Amino acid sequence: MFHQLIQTWFTWVQDWGYLGVILLMAMESSIFPVPSEVVMPPAAFLAAQGKMTIWLVILAGTFGSWLGSAITYAVSRYVGRPVVERWGKYFFVPPEKLERAERFLARYEAGGIFFARLLPVVRHLISIPAGIVRMSFGVFSAMTVIGSAIWCSILAWYGKGMAERNPDLMTDPDKLVHTMKHESLWLVGGIAVVGVLYFLMLRLTGKKKES
Repeated sequence: MFHQLIQTWFTWVQDWGYLGVILLMAMESSIFPVPSEVVMPPAAFLAAQGKMTIWLVILAGTFGSWLGSAITYAVSRYVGRPVVERWGKYFFVPPEKLERAERFLARYEAGGIFFARLLPVVRHLISIPAGIVRMSFGVFSAMTVIGSAIWCSILAWYGKGMAERNPDLMTDPDKLVHTMKHESLWLVGGIAVVGVLYFLMLRLTGKKKES
């Protein structure tokens, strides 16, 4: 089933162009399990072939990410925590995941939104607690756009490079996703290390203020 979904999403990018990128990245930034690796790299492949423009691909991906996040934020802010706790498990958001995301946001606030956009799993969850605690929408949007722009640029850059090295990957979506995840593993690890150092700095600074 997942293979069929990948094929479908891949076709959206090929047939719908920028609109497909916006829709899929909006889904990826909400509660739908669409991997960004099957959206941005194929669009970058098409850009490398002259069928799209790389900067417009990044812009479409960033806008889609913000759109999906903003919708999730608005829904969470409107329905509140009790509804999310009761029904979230049916949308891949069980209570324990929600609690972890809330603790993450409570501890790191705006910086947490920014880094969440660069990290797997947390990326599509962070909008929910942000809406529940009624975080400033302006701050939320700014951090979401900046983080998403960086992530979309990274995926597009990798996708363009892979298109030049392995032009046959466009015919095999599964292989493309596997290759993308493998090649970007060190990058995600590097981002995680930077994030840990940043959060550690916040913890140490907070302790100094309290003493």
